[in-house]
Amino acid sequence: MKSRKPSKSSPLRDGVPLPRLSDEAAVELYLFVEQLFLLIESRYGAQIQRHFLDLDRHNLVEPDPDRPWDDPPF
Repeated sequence: MKSRKPSKSSPLRDGVPLPRLSDEAAVELYLFVEQLFLLIESRYGAQIQRHFLDLDRHNLVEPDPDRPWDDPPF
């Protein structure tokens, strides 16, 4: 099978240099990365979720009890 050329505007092409692969090799690489992701997620998923929840809590805007009720939030 013929391999496809990446488009010149591909964001990955500007970052990490990737070799050209056959369609079969690209699928095998994709499936490997997918299985690796699932393995990492099954082992560390709870920790990853806790980390992102903790980051979200730090980004929340706390209500200002001294602000008048008719004051717009912007």
